[in-house]
Amino acid sequence: MQDSTFQQETPEEMMPVTTHTAGGVVLSADKKVLVVSQRGNSWSLPKGHLEEGEDLITAAKREIYEESGLTRLEFIKELPVYERFKISADGKGEDSSEKKVIHMFLFKTVEERLQPVDPENPEARWVEVKDVEALLTHQKDKAFFEGVVGELGV
Repeated sequence: MQDSTFQQETPEEMMPVTTHTAGGVVLSADKKVLVVSQRGNSWSLPKGHLEEGEDLITAAKREIYEESGLTRLEFIKELPVYERFKISADGKGEDSSEKKVIHMFLFKTVEERLQPVDPENPEARWVEVKDVEALLTHQKDKAFFEGVVGELGV
């Protein structure tokens, strides 16, 4: 007897949604890097989805503000774009329902105090450059950071 409640996904349903996000590598005056917690169970560089009508730099600055409280950001340069699946809700793996195209920029700030505004990102830290890669949760974030560390001028 066949279970009538089982439905097989069609190829269209299995395809991930592709979204564009923007964010940044933010350097403090003492050359530390901003790293943020997502849902309190994973760590990443600050970034997030673009809002209607937003350009990439505006979205990156807004996301950095929401995830850290920083407002005084000096744009330095564009960094490479990379892709990855989003981090799962439990922070332990990937959620293949969403593929992110991540646009990153390098910023500097003189601000030191971190005070996240977004409840989904409850903690932000300044981290020594040598320790950033080990703290990041997603392998693609680690690989991205390793690839740009030479461009940070630290």
